[in-house]
Amino acid sequence: MKFAHKRVAAVAAAFVAATLVLAGCADTGGSNGDSGDASGGDSENLAITFLPKSLGNPYFDTSSKGGLAAVDELGGDFSEVGPAESGPDTQVSYINTATQQGVGSLVVSANDPKAICDALNEARDAGVKVVTFDSDTNPECRDLFVNQATADGIAQVQVDLIAEQIGDEGEIAIVSSTANATNQNAWIDKMKELLEADHPNIELVEVVYGDDDEQISFDKTAAVLQSHPNLKGIVSPTTIGISAAARYLSTSDYKGKVALTGLGTPNQMREYIEDGTVTAFALWNPEDLGYLSAYAAAALITGEITGAEGDTFEAGKLGSYTVGADSTVLLGDPYVFDADNIGDFDF
Repeated sequence: MKFAHKRVAAVAAAFVAATLVLAGCADTGGSNGDSGDASGGDSENLAITFLPKSLGNPYFDTSSKGGLAAVDELGGDFSEVGPAESGPDTQVSYINTATQQGVGSLVVSANDPKAICDALNEARDAGVKVVTFDSDTNPECRDLFVNQATADGIAQVQVDLIAEQIGDEGEIAIVSSTANATNQNAWIDKMKELLEADHPNIELVEVVYGDDDEQISFDKTAAVLQSHPNLKGIVSPTTIGISAAARYLSTSDYKGKVALTGLGTPNQMREYIEDGTVTAFALWNPEDLGYLSAYAAAALITGEITGAEGDTFEAGKLGSYTVGADSTVLLGDPYVFDADNIGDFDF
């Protein structure tokens, strides 16, 4: 299965993302009230708080930009809070504080499928609608999951890309984010299945974890290359990992000898596409993901949907969406970026 390049309009220019401290849970959206005074469970309480895996990550900066735009359109109050670094339980205190403040909805990218479940269910018991996006929790811990793309689709596009770039044979490694990341692990499991079924001449020799930290991912890339001198390719299904790996390759003797692909943002990867370090990589539009997640949160708050399969709601400029099995909403298919189209994007 090959993923065709899509012709799409360029997204908005670069932005300064909101990174808010927990103590203030500051409002960066509309002016319909202070989210600190809101009451969870109120169908008019459009105080929506985004909780990414970590602050300062360009991917989540972009998704929060989309969330802010949607909440502004809805006339609500947008906030973003989160830890400085990813970790299994680093999000718990932020969930507890948002619950105490009575927000209408929490929109969370989970660092761990289980570690935040108790806190999320306490929030739900208090009337807070819980939407996960990008990385899911266990289904019983949230009301809705906004999936950027199916695990099958994400795995397929990455396997297709690396197979094409290394001539469908040789050793490859994976540089992932955290060992407990639900989305990363699902994609890696699917990639292993696809490699075994369709690419018998490609051997996955190691999976390493950069903990969503640029320097750790850089060091892990160097280490895996030293451990496997015959390595022909690296797949990094994480925006921080792929840019760190590209930075290492671009200034090393491996440039042009070891292929790199995975999931990245155009602004992170532009220089590495232009200098030939990377041929092609994939992603979805994280701004659209944040935008859709905010609209889904609002639909839950107002009672337009409950999260049941078959529920439908409108998501502004993105149009109509239907809730699927396991209370999941699908954004769409992955998109491949290369030298021919990367100039059309700015995020």
